[in-house]
Formats: sequence, structure tokens, C-alpha cells
Amino acid sequence: MKLNIVCIPGDGIGPEIVREAKKVLEAVAKKYGHEMQFTDILMGGASIDVHGVPLTEEAIATAKAADAVLMGSIGGDTNTSPWYKLEPSLRPEAGLLKIRKALNLFANLRPALLYPELAGACPLKEEISQKGFDMLIMRELTGGLYFGERKTIEENGMLKAIDTLTYTEEEIRRIAIKGFDIARKRRQKVTSVDKANVLDSSRLWRKVVNEVAKDYPDVTVEHMLVDNCAMQLVKDPAQFDVILTENMFGDILSDEASMVTGSIGMLASASLNDTKFGLYEPSHGSAPDIAGKDIANPIATILSAAMMLKYTFDLDEEATAIENAVKSVLKKGYRTIDIMSEGCNQVGCTQMGDLLVEEI
Repeated sequence: MKLNIVCIPGDGIGPEIVREAKKVLEAVAKKYGHEMQFTDILMGGASIDVHGVPLTEEAIATAKAADAVLMGSIGGDTNTSPWYKLEPSLRPEAGLLKIRKALNLFANLRPALLYPELAGACPLKEEISQKGFDMLIMRELTGGLYFGERKTIEENGMLKAIDTLTYTEEEIRRIAIKGFDIARKRRQKVTSVDKANVLDSSRLWRKVVNEVAKDYPDVTVEHMLVDNCAMQLVKDPAQFDVILTENMFGDILSDEASMVTGSIGMLASASLNDTKFGLYEPSHGSAPDIAGKDIANPIATILSAAMMLKYTFDLDEEATAIENAVKSVLKKGYRTIDIMSEGCNQVGCTQMGDLLVEEI
């Protein structure tokens, strides 16, 4: 198979971690008989420096012509970088919002996996962390409260702020279908999270999810109120497989889930549209303070590349090869500085990529 991938190295540690992800993908291609075609585009501060804007129309067109996009990280130090003296629409992060909208990336996938070798970094009680967990939060990304009408008015001499939470039946249906499709690739369980005891939008959410569930008799579905879900994430995270939820709830819950893993440097993510197309990126930022020092952890980006193989190209075996390589390297005691613990071997960004290639 020929895989046409656009890469966005971005800023800070972005070029370093994307370089290692490419190296691992090329190893997979060699082993399984695929052809990788990589095309780099500029976004974020790197684009501002060259073009004066965080993302050009030409870059968007190149991304649209690809099968998938693999991104490193964008942005810099908000206190010292000249990029943040520009108006907000010209700052690095505006490029990310622009590409999400241009590519119609409505489904955000955030896995949260606790590796046994990193259980000591988990902030939860030992009896909880020892059970381990492997969940994926499916967050609706382009609707809800964040995209509804908002305004601040003066009423009876007082300021009044209004934010509108709106979802259409179709917006809910398409994210639910994505959630159930991905649950079929995992452990066949969906936990749909809402606030149906209070919100009309949540009652519609639950109704549509139940309708979609009828087409997936092999997938177990349960409904959970968002406040209870937040509690269960720290009480018994092992119970979850796919958590399906709307934009604001997903924003909050995915951050909570990321912290109980113990290291954000291990967390991949994906944003998908209504085809197989997706943008894949690590959950962490650009870490400008360690850029160019060859100490960044490339694993989150490499695991994002594994998600790309699985969800865009349906190459499950190849994706599993990367995931197993990560597990093996961790089991052998190799660590980058962010996940370093006593008795382990500290390696840099490049060496971690080399070790994963050897495993593959």
C-alpha cells in the first residue's frame, strides 16, 4: 500500500519528534511491504517566520490532498516569543484551529493508557494503578458550547453573559458512529457521557446514541452522567473502554484522564472527519525550553502514527507492531528524561527512535 502522509514538524521539539515518528513508520513500511510518501508543510511559528501567517492556503490544499496528517507541536514561549506579540488570529495556535475547520475534523480521540512499567508515576492509589487501564475518550470537537452563539449584554444595570449550547441530531449521530466503530476495534464497550438529568442537549444526545447503538449489537453501551464519570475516572478507570461525549465534557474529562496516566509525554491523539482522513498529533505542547537538546520524548508522536495506521489505513497489524515495540522498550528499562525512574537507562529522543526501530 502507498501511504501519502503530510507532516507538520511545527515548532519547539516538533521537528525532533516528527523525525523519529517518520523513522519508525519507514521501518514498518519496510517490514510489511508498504510505501511511505512524506510531504512537509509549515504551520505555527515556523509558518509565521516564513509567510507571516500561521497557516497558508497552499499548506491547507497540500494537507487536503494527502491521506492523513502527522503533526509534531506548534507554538513557543508565550512570554518571550515575538509570535505572541501579534494579534490572536496571527499567532501559532490559530493555525491549528484553522486546519481543524478546513479539514472538518469533528471527532477527537484521546487514548489514556497506563503502562505497567510506568504505574509508579500514576497519582492514583496503588491498588487502583496496579489494575492498569486502557481507555479512549471520543470528544465531539466542532459543536456544543464552544461553538454556540455567545454575547455579553447589560441588563438592569448589570452585565449578563450568555453562552449557547447547541447540537443537531446529525452532529451527535456522526460522532456516535465514530465512537461505536472504534469500540469495535477495541473491547466493544461504549460509555456515553452526558448530563441528561438537566440538559435538553444531553437528552437528545442520549436518544441519538441509543438509536445508533441498535446498529452495533456486538458493542455494549452504557450511559453515565458527567459528574459520576469524573469520579469514576479516579476511582476505577479500568472499567472504561471508549468514552463518548460532547465538546466541553470531553475537554475536561480528557485532561483528567491524561493526568492519571502519569506522563503526558506518552499520550497520542487523533482528530478525524467523516471519511478515513485524520490529523494525528501528541497531546503535549512544543516544550521550547528543551528544543534542540535531543531529550524530548517521541513516544506520544510515534503512538499517534500508530493510530494513523489503524484508523486511516486500517493497518491494524502494523499499528500493533508499533504499540508492542513501545511496550518492549519500556519493559527493557529504557526511558527518556520525563519518564525516568531509578534503575532505568536514560536515552535521548534519537536513541529512543532507534530502539523502537530495532524492536520493529
